[in-house]
Order: sequence, then C-alpha cells, then structure tokens
Amino acid sequence: MKALVLLSGGLDSILALKLILEQGIDSVALYLQLPFVVDNEDHAGATARRFGIPLVRLVAGDEYMRILSNPKYGYGSGMNPCIDCHIYMLRKARMVAEALGAHFIVTGDVLGERPMSQYRRALALEEREAGVAGKVLRPLSARLLPETVPEREGWVDRTRLLAISGKSRRPQIALAKRYNLEYPTPSGGCLLTYREFAARVRDMLAHNEPLTKNTVKLLKLGRHFRFGHSKIIVGRNRGENEMLMQLRTPDDYTFEVLGYGSPVTLLRGAKSRDAVVFASRLTARYSDADTEAVVEYRDGSLIERLTVTPLSESDIARFRV
Repeated sequence: MKALVLLSGGLDSILALKLILEQGIDSVALYLQLPFVVDNEDHAGATARRFGIPLVRLVAGDEYMRILSNPKYGYGSGMNPCIDCHIYMLRKARMVAEALGAHFIVTGDVLGERPMSQYRRALALEEREAGVAGKVLRPLSARLLPETVPEREGWVDRTRLLAISGKSRRPQIALAKRYNLEYPTPSGGCLLTYREFAARVRDMLAHNEPLTKNTVKLLKLGRHFRFGHSKIIVGRNRGENEMLMQLRTPDDYTFEVLGYGSPVTLLRGAKSRDAVVFASRLTARYSDADTEAVVEYRDGSLIERLTVTPLSESDIARFRV
C-alpha cells in the first residue's frame, strides 16, 4: 500500500508522517505552496530528506485566488477561507495520489485544534467536497474519528494511531521528544488570519482589483493606503524599496524624495493630480526630510518633480488600509 502525506513541515504533519512510516507504509510527501502561508526555510523539504522519502511540490495558482475571492463556505476571523482551502488541498492531493498510485491520503489534522476547519462535521464536509470521503487518515486524532478505508481494510493498524484533540500542543511536543524529532518553532502561519493583512486583502476585493502573483507580493510589503481609486504603498526599508521597484508595472508611478533618505512609494490605479500630490506628500512624510521636500516621480517614460510639505500622521490616518 502507498500513502500520500500532506506535509507542511510543521510539527503535526511531521508526526503524522512518522506514525505512518512507523507502520512500514510506503509514503510520498506532498508540499502545497500556498501564497499566504509563510515558510522561508523549506521545512517540508528538510523533513522529506530526513525521512528519505520523495517529495512532490505544487504551487497554488489562479484557482486558489478565485477561491479566496468568493469562498463557498465563507471566511474565518480574518480573510481565511479555511474550509474551502482544505477542500482545495485535498483535491490537489487526490490528483497527485491518483497519478502516483497512492491508495489513501494522510494529513496532520488534529481534531479541535482550529475552530473553523478541524471539527468533525468540517472534516467530513471537506472529504466529501474533495471526492475523498473515507480515504483521508488523520493519525494524530484517528481513534476519535470514524474508521477510514485504510483502517477498515487493514492497511493501517488503528490501535497504533492516536487520540489527540484540542488546541494544546503539549501532546505533540511530548511525542516529538519521545521520537527525538526536530521540528520548527511555530511562526508565521497563514497571513490571512492576521487583522492588518486581512484588511489589505478585503480592500483589494472591495475595489475589484485582481489577486495575482504580483499583487499578492505587494500585499506583503510596506504601508498601504487607499486614496480614492488609487492604491499607494510606501516601503519601510531598503529591502522593501527594492522589491517595490521590481514589482512595479509600466503603468505604475514610483516616488522618491531627492537629497534625503527616502522610501520608495508605488502608486497604482487612478493617477489624478490629487493622488499624485498625496503620494508625494506621503513619501516626504516617511523620508528624512523635516519640512519642504522635492519629490521625483516617474513611470516608464515620464519623470516629474514636485515640491511638497510632508503630511502629518493625523492627515494620513483615515487613508491607511
């Protein structure tokens, strides 16, 4: 028998993989790269290498962006469409499992760990919608859940699976210690659950702006402002300034203060005179200029300069996203 293991590289998925390998089951890992999940260190790759198993990588594309724009089962506390996201992941897992000849899917889900997507009815719903009902094994909580096909067929010994539930990570940490497993410190996670980031996504959708690779990268950068039909992003450091310059399109304006340390500001959307003046004064506000400043702005061909005074914090507060 062969299992396809959804492997994020986090503690729960590592333990789920370990429990399956412990039963001698041939396993392949699947890492699904989602645009709003932070993983800068490739923990999934490191885990697959440590256990000596193959790793398949998939990058979520336009289909995922459409789900985010209009999730069938709604959002969580932020802009996180957790149930729809889990359905999407299971559908992708089913596709890969069928291609590789895997007989069932393994996840690191823990019953009750996340309030929107990891309770009994949600787990069953996700399986049905993805077309994998009964074929998803959750080793960490299996003994608290209905028997699955791999258990019923005897491919997996249910008695060697676990009955973990709830938000506490103590059982998983103790188990990792017992197995002498390395695992990453929980950090980052899904940006869509963070209030500030969720507000940025909500603002984009409210203004019918497309979610693309370019715009998603911009969402992760700088300070964001909405001025009428214009979106303005101000870099916070050199790295963000460089990224903004790389992500600009020929239709965008970029702004910098001359003669002072200055952020790069990107203006996208309507380019009215008021929006240009506002972006210039905003750039001056976050530069090292104390009073009047000369701001240069440009697109692919145009280069212009404005002399402006910086905005005060109270002036810009109502435009901040």
